[in-house]
Amino acid sequence: MTDHILIERPEAAPGVQVIRFNRADKKNAITRAMYEAMTAALKEGDVDEGVRATVFLGSDGCFSAGNDLTDFMAVAMGGAMAREAVDFLYALATYTKPLVSGVDGLAIGIGTTIHLHCDLTYASDRTQFRTPFVDLALVPEAASSLLAPRLMGHQRAFALLAAGDGFSASAAKEAGLVYAVVEPGAVERETLAAAGRLAAKPPKALAIARNLVRGDRSDVLARIDEELGHFSAQLKSPEARAAFEAFMTRR
Repeated sequence: MTDHILIERPEAAPGVQVIRFNRADKKNAITRAMYEAMTAALKEGDVDEGVRATVFLGSDGCFSAGNDLTDFMAVAMGGAMAREAVDFLYALATYTKPLVSGVDGLAIGIGTTIHLHCDLTYASDRTQFRTPFVDLALVPEAASSLLAPRLMGHQRAFALLAAGDGFSASAAKEAGLVYAVVEPGAVERETLAAAGRLAAKPPKALAIARNLVRGDRSDVLARIDEELGHFSAQLKSPEARAAFEAFMTRR
């Protein structure tokens, strides 16, 4: 796999599995190998009775800058989204146990949309959420075009996903994307504590409650597929190639 994703079972939080981004030098930009490692952890956590909740964490000052564009472009030139990324989206959307995330600092692209699938998200007051899909001539992913309007209403969802406006932690909390805003040094502690409380609850009752709250997943999976169709088509477009070349030139 890759050491850019760490899978942990903290002794202080029995029943909790942690999926931690560990590529701080690249702002936790996600490679195909990292997607593969996260998918494996989700699938294993889903069938392991010892795992009762899963947590996503980043590093100090950065959750994730989204897809690694160098890695991503190598696949994108073929006109398709990386299979590893697609597998991760399906695993994320169908995960049956509580998902809790802790966000500190930068949260870009999938670094934002991943939280739409989480049951509780804790963010530091220096966190910035942003999805520059359209700026790269692409479209929303992870069923965000379905989940964000449900959660935030049309105008906030449009501002986030189409206009590419940034959301502060407080704005994200007001919009319903974040459960609580805490100090940077408290993100991991509060996130693990919340996951630990969930892990200590009767698992069958909690699973039923979560399913009732989240509802049927079929429309989420259908929207992931619909988005992927548009995403793949856009990857082949002249405007996407121009946007990627302009971005790499700026770098």
